[in-house]
Amino acid sequence: MHSEEQHVDVRADQPENCDDSSCFNNSLVRTEIPGGESTIVDIAPVNQEGQSIWLMLAENSRLLRLDAHKGYSEVVGRMTLPPEPARDPFDGHALARRLHVSNDGNFAAVVSNYGQFGQVIDLSSGKITLQLDGGDYESETVPFSFRFASWQGRVVVIHRTAWNRLDVSDASSGQLLSERGPTSYQNGDQRPEHYLDYFHGALYMSPKGTRILDDGWVWHPVGIPVVWSVDQWLSGNVWESEDGDTKRDVCAREWYWDHGIAWLDEDTVAIGGIGDHGYTVVDGARIFDITSTGPASPEWRSDWKWAREIAAFGGPAGRFFSDGEWLYSASKSGMSRWNPKTGTKTGHIEQFNPTHHHLGAGELAQLSDGVIVRWSTSRES
Repeated sequence: MHSEEQHVDVRADQPENCDDSSCFNNSLVRTEIPGGESTIVDIAPVNQEGQSIWLMLAENSRLLRLDAHKGYSEVVGRMTLPPEPARDPFDGHALARRLHVSNDGNFAAVVSNYGQFGQVIDLSSGKITLQLDGGDYESETVPFSFRFASWQGRVVVIHRTAWNRLDVSDASSGQLLSERGPTSYQNGDQRPEHYLDYFHGALYMSPKGTRILDDGWVWHPVGIPVVWSVDQWLSGNVWESEDGDTKRDVCAREWYWDHGIAWLDEDTVAIGGIGDHGYTVVDGARIFDITSTGPASPEWRSDWKWAREIAAFGGPAGRFFSDGEWLYSASKSGMSRWNPKTGTKTGHIEQFNPTHHHLGAGELAQLSDGVIVRWSTSRES
């Protein structure tokens, strides 16, 4: 199944005194999704270097692999999630299927964001290797906690198995790799030593996969993104995600989570929203060094290990992405590029609201009415 790419120029704000270090490429590429398929509900990048390869989830549950440069796609699998009961959407987030794919393109997963269930599939065999169940307690408040990772030469799956528990499984066999004691208890039972009062949320891997950020929340409710070392978790302390030495609380915001987040490098992360309460948070980015500690967030325990905030600037809104040099924000007003060191906006494209970042191809992409709209982060494009 083939289609053709179309290059279009759109209105873009150019920074003053544009030079080789800051010129802004404003060319979008539109790739029509080959016909004959039902509506595409989500896409996910296969992050192989230099290739714009995407996995697509169709409404009829088929999985397709798309070469966006060639406009060619093929069916590679099928996944059907168990039905879930209707829930009242939290903060406007309705139950929706979300697609994930491993960096090598060999495994895929479909999960119910703001829901309970998911599946992992081996695309080479078509075998479902793991049935996911994240629990139904307050599941409508967070995206399904899920992320593929690489560890000791194999693909592993990091996934929520209860509201306050993350586990790690082998993607190929489904074998549990994070066996440990209980993390929950009933009234009258003794509280487990490593009990965690935390609702796990969306997971973000650092660029080299050495650290993971969990964008979850605690009662009453307060959003508190936390980070910890993946290697220490998988090779050393099985309780690292609960209370390990490498764990850092980034910041605390009442009634505020599930917003823009992006790793700038292995040690630095950008968090969307400036302020300590959801009712007063304004658009902007806060930059944190998670290798060092700073003062506690207001009204929170000073004995917790809080990451050090090193910068903040207003403007960025919506989803965040980064290529290691720039911070990108994407919202209804369009996509903007920012210098995270100075807080300066260095470019903007209207009516382009990307939802995915293809690290291997260096592209941001938006799915829109049967078309994948892509923009290259390369200044030479």
